[in-house]
Amino acid sequence: MEPAMSELRQQCLWEHVSKPTVAAQALAGEHKADVCVIGGGITGLSAAIHLLEQGKSVIVLEAWKIGHGGSGRNVGLVNAGTWIRPDDVEATLGQKQGSRLNKVLGEAPAEVFAMIERLGIDCQAQHKGTLHMAHNATGIADLEARHEQWRRRGADVELLTGAQCQEYCGTDKISAALLDRRAGTINPMGYTQGLAAAVTRLGGKIFQQSSVEGLEREGDGWRVKTARGAVRAEKVVISTGAYTEGDWSNLQKQFFRGYYYQVASKPLQGIAADKVLPHGQGSWDTRTVLSSIRRDDQGRLLLGSLGRVDNKPAWFVRSWADRIQSHYYPELGKVEWEMHWTGCIDFTPDHLMRLFEPAPGLVAVTGYNGRGNTTGTVIGRAFAEFLLKGEADSLPIPFSPMSGVSAPSLRTAFYESGFSLYHAGQCLRVVL
Repeated sequence: MEPAMSELRQQCLWEHVSKPTVAAQALAGEHKADVCVIGGGITGLSAAIHLLEQGKSVIVLEAWKIGHGGSGRNVGLVNAGTWIRPDDVEATLGQKQGSRLNKVLGEAPAEVFAMIERLGIDCQAQHKGTLHMAHNATGIADLEARHEQWRRRGADVELLTGAQCQEYCGTDKISAALLDRRAGTINPMGYTQGLAAAVTRLGGKIFQQSSVEGLEREGDGWRVKTARGAVRAEKVVISTGAYTEGDWSNLQKQFFRGYYYQVASKPLQGIAADKVLPHGQGSWDTRTVLSSIRRDDQGRLLLGSLGRVDNKPAWFVRSWADRIQSHYYPELGKVEWEMHWTGCIDFTPDHLMRLFEPAPGLVAVTGYNGRGNTTGTVIGRAFAEFLLKGEADSLPIPFSPMSGVSAPSLRTAFYESGFSLYHAGQCLRVVL
């Protein structure tokens, strides 16, 4: 076996470069709080911060550790809007509700970067935009439509073509790219850890390794049970996303689980490396099974795609990464890949999130569809405002009934099989 083969390890880069900011303490005994937040990711921590700033007492319960889920394992793109086009959002939700959601999520990156500055979070924040890169004529048409629709709504987006596009992307394989100046990039684990530190500074309590085993009505409030303790709270926020576990919640039926993996190189230097995304944007292409491309503050090249590689051998991961890198950036030559990791995404069939109020004083959310850095930040604030005021107008969309997604496990298996076959085709140079 070549020496380089043993160097590619399964580890999340963001966890590798970020230091924990709160003590790893599990819940034990009985506790009381105004609000109990279940899930120590971006949504739950954002909600906790806004509640604490309004004088409420808050306890956050995290089943694993801060940043373990999608909040700490994602690409780190701070995207505006939803996965689908803004016109499609309004067609699905209706003009009034869709327009409100487009406005809230269009402004969401600004809220993320404002939180980072206000709370003094160190997370490699770069407010320099993102690039959505067209890989063929169909992709160009899609970007032209997105450009027109967002410009109609006053967004600061620009469709790059020709030499300007190639210079921004750093590759001649892309002939058009949508530059969204509202957006940017972060180290998502650093952001999540920074939010957690703010919660503790404000007097909130965070308990990790404290998986919830039961949620019961108790008088006018709730009793949230773990293996070694319980929290009595007037109100509860459930923000566990794709990592929702246990039979105590009906949320697992409201989405189907998907996966997203990433591969990080060793830090790159030199003229060829400096030409890769030289203006600091993160990017992704228009393929149905997309490839994401970005760099971190140490010059690493990060590639990602839909699917999972935690169940695949290192040679497969390396072959896929080599294929994407050699297609877009052949001038880099042989790249040494350092680590790879896989995270979960909570998908919905229409690619739009769902907000729930299963009972008075209990709110929940699922279905960020891969847009959790921004969506989680604004939904956390919106949930806090709703719990404080009781006014649904503070929410970007109305609550939905808990009707569920049909055959979520079958959907997950179907998509994962398709992604694996596509990536195998890329490794074998049958498709790209």
